[in-house]
Amino acid sequence: MERRKGVVVRFGSRNMEVVDAETGGRLICTMPGRFRLQGIRPIVGDRVEYALSGDGQGRIESILPRKTELLRPRISNIEQILLVLSLKEPAVQNLITDRFLVLAEYAKLPVTIVVNKIDLINNEELDRFSDVYGEHYEICPVSSKNGINLDRLREVLKGKISVMAGMSGVGKSSLLNSLNPGLKLRVSEISRGLVRGRHTTSYVELLQFEFGGLIADTPGFANLELPVIAPENLDKCFPEISQEQGMCAFSDCVHVDEPGCYVKELVEAGSIHRSRYESYLIMYNELKEREQEKGGRKYG
Repeated sequence: MERRKGVVVRFGSRNMEVVDAETGGRLICTMPGRFRLQGIRPIVGDRVEYALSGDGQGRIESILPRKTELLRPRISNIEQILLVLSLKEPAVQNLITDRFLVLAEYAKLPVTIVVNKIDLINNEELDRFSDVYGEHYEICPVSSKNGINLDRLREVLKGKISVMAGMSGVGKSSLLNSLNPGLKLRVSEISRGLVRGRHTTSYVELLQFEFGGLIADTPGFANLELPVIAPENLDKCFPEISQEQGMCAFSDCVHVDEPGCYVKELVEAGSIHRSRYESYLIMYNELKEREQEKGGRKYG
């Protein structure tokens, strides 16, 4: 029986929805009992091989090796993160942006910062934001309301598996619908083919764009709890700090209150933005307190 390749985009309680890698068509697939006996279960984002059955559905035959895997939300083979924020209505604080970026850096995934609602701000406000983040992250200013730069964003998303992150109110859903009108309607129509009983607390799905590409829009990634990381390794999640490794007077400098800290000199000189350094200090102290609460246990 011919095997085809696809991507798992959605789960029911006993079956799953797969998008065919070649045609982009969607179909319901079951999983052989031998998978369950072996404790094998695919997750959203998994690339699979499946065989068509006589009733127009499919059966999962194998799960291909995962290239990446996020734990929260549990999703595999993500290629990039889109961090959506706004500078007005609401104005997302830099600290919140920096926490999202730390999560992305920890996951070792590239980030595009999507500044939505640029119709509400002027060029000077956008330039100030770009001055803080533009050296290390791609910034895509858009307006879902006015259709500004949506073609550019489609090119960023095309042909890739992405995760969309961001606080509520920044316009993520409106942006998705502007990029691909009717997207959610089509998803809800297909969902009737899935068996009931899905646990909504851990629910995640991949939405399919007509222009090519899949994206996960899930509240799970809005959990801004810092990852399990040693405080002294936090600097690796700040590109502008990690690139200065070895420049401080002491090799174990954590850039807080040590003498001869080159990072602090760069902050004073304006080469590292103070808001980024202040975010670093807040998160460092948070991780330090967590470590002390756990009896000084060290993390990676």
